[in-house]
Amino acid sequence: MAVNRSFEILDVTLRDGSHAMRHSFTEKQVAETARGLDKAGVSYFEVSHGDGLGGSSLQYGFSKVNELKLIEAASSICSHAKVSVLLIPGIGIKDDLQDAVKAGAKMVRVATHVTEADVAAQHISLGRELGLKTVGFLMMAHMAPTAKIVEQAKLFESYGAEIIYVTDSAGYMLPHDVTERIKALKENVSCEIGFHGHNNLSMAMANTIAAVEAGATYIDGSLRALGAGSGNTQTEVMVGVFERLGYSTGINLYDILDVANDVVAPFMQRPQEITGSSLILGYSGVYSSFLLHTQSAAKKFKVDERDILVELGKMKAIGGQEDLIFDVAQRLALNV
Repeated sequence: MAVNRSFEILDVTLRDGSHAMRHSFTEKQVAETARGLDKAGVSYFEVSHGDGLGGSSLQYGFSKVNELKLIEAASSICSHAKVSVLLIPGIGIKDDLQDAVKAGAKMVRVATHVTEADVAAQHISLGRELGLKTVGFLMMAHMAPTAKIVEQAKLFESYGAEIIYVTDSAGYMLPHDVTERIKALKENVSCEIGFHGHNNLSMAMANTIAAVEAGATYIDGSLRALGAGSGNTQTEVMVGVFERLGYSTGINLYDILDVANDVVAPFMQRPQEITGSSLILGYSGVYSSFLLHTQSAAKKFKVDERDILVELGKMKAIGGQEDLIFDVAQRLALNV
């Protein structure tokens, strides 16, 4: 017998998947995916450039279609599901969030490096003022000890965040790492707790189960695992697995399978799988969205992309430091 529903599955196909799609989503693709997610019973799904509002740029990659048009295409078609957006302070600004709300956004996830929650105060405050479900998103959570994560989570809570996420941006964590962090947050903050995983070490599903069992009430997934690196925890698989575990997800398994297989699979540029390079992302603790940039740099400078990723891991590179990828590749090419 299924237990009462105790968590929300938030789908990130149309945001994290933007990385794998080289930010080329069309309004039709977004609308059809949104329609399927809405029909299946998903409560929230995210639509943004892969690097969040304002991410369309030379450094992060230009979007094929303005993200406000994509947000509007998604929100206008839903009768139940609500659109979330990602905002990384310094990439996106407050005006971007206000524009996203006009386009139909109902949730904002304000993302910072795991030790830099203090840069998000004004953005979280604005999210609450705009009536959004407001989330603090601690990226690269493997890079800080649990005590530091608790400290940063308390900052998010003091700014007004309603949910705080442990984000395994590199797909580096193992289940015991997730359990420790989620439990610590549950014991030290009053917010709801979320978990966002990547599958670079094939741990995304196991880590997501660990998060729920430790008390997470929001968990992320993407259809067909479409996302940066080797992708995220696979949404349709989560629905099946958690129902097997006795949870009621509130999502129709057949309907979520249909949108994954009939809508998302046909527009994917490549299957999501664990390649040698994406495995090195997880092994070295490198930001998952670095993968395609690294492949481009490796090709340009004729060096092994795995060597670039290992060096980036040693440097503890974080999101926003994509310029380091080409610096490392050039140094490797010159044997410096």
